[in-house]
Amino acid sequence: MKQINKIIVVPDSFKGGISSKIFCNISKEAIHNIFPNAQVVTIPIADGGEGTVDAYLSSVGGKKVSTIVKNPFFEDMESFYGILPDKTAVIEMAACAGLPLASGRENPLVTTTYGVGQLISHAVNAGCSRIILAMGGSSTNDAGCGMASALGVKFFDAQNKEFIPSGGTLCEIERIDTHGLKLHIPVTAMCDIDNPLYGKNGAAHVFAPQKGADEAAVKLLDDGLRHFAGLVKDQLHSDVELLAGGGAAGGLGAGAVCFLGADLKMGIQVLLDTNNFDRLLSDTDFVITGEGRIDTQSLRGKAVIGVAKRAKYKNVPVIAFVGDIGDDIDEVYELGVSGIFSINRVAVPYEKAILRSENDLYLTIENVLRFIKNMC
Repeated sequence: MKQINKIIVVPDSFKGGISSKIFCNISKEAIHNIFPNAQVVTIPIADGGEGTVDAYLSSVGGKKVSTIVKNPFFEDMESFYGILPDKTAVIEMAACAGLPLASGRENPLVTTTYGVGQLISHAVNAGCSRIILAMGGSSTNDAGCGMASALGVKFFDAQNKEFIPSGGTLCEIERIDTHGLKLHIPVTAMCDIDNPLYGKNGAAHVFAPQKGADEAAVKLLDDGLRHFAGLVKDQLHSDVELLAGGGAAGGLGAGAVCFLGADLKMGIQVLLDTNNFDRLLSDTDFVITGEGRIDTQSLRGKAVIGVAKRAKYKNVPVIAFVGDIGDDIDEVYELGVSGIFSINRVAVPYEKAILRSENDLYLTIENVLRFIKNMC
């Protein structure tokens, strides 16, 4: 019988249900029940939104640092970031500019990423040598101008008056002065969308309505992003007009590139690289992954596919445990997924299924592992 020595568990969360950390814990328990001597490596995934710092600290180690910064409405709040053992700072923009922080007064015309710049500045002053900027879950649409302002960039209007632009005032920028910007460490921005900065598929039209923008506000925001793109092209020689992912987090993707020189990368790839995933695969028997739903959207590089592509290159099988399985997903098998299993053991409405999801996940994983053990 073939011995199962090592299994990697690297799941995304089930939105509204099982967190990636809980998924890891459940998997570890099920694995050790069937393969008690197997080494289990757990890597919880976060998509760049709320929980990203905790996911990194849980998988890599390090510490969480607290500091006072500005919230989306330029009010003081206590926020945080993570410092990994190699002095990489993980900045979660949602920790100071996230949509939940604007609850009840959502307005992307006025919200700011200023606090994000303050977190970056604090991390640099703490001796960090690299920044990972997680860009999910924003309440903002300011193209990262607030962040840039906190880092020393100056913006001037037609009267040559300095101001901090927000989504609603991007069109008022006439001149940008970056001489005060002193950030000389590499920045990697986690980006799980490929939307451009402006236009019908841009930040304002696609994402601003869920942040509180009505039709008139969307037009104003989109005009502002278009104006911003033209300015940075002319004045900073940075072309972000068609940048894939430039529209992430209300244009923070574009702002991170033109102000910080950031490298935009899919969030799952950044996390796997940070955890040395390719090296971990070298002696792994198989990988367990999962997400709430696998469908055609998953093919664009989300967690399961990102994991599967890496594992396929090393000839390591991948088992995906999910809530729902969409139609027309045969391509996932070509990309490296060996098998997909839904954890829904009983046909009940979502409201009831979510209440039993953790136990169903455990039983489904255990059941598949029993089959593997009998086949070894």
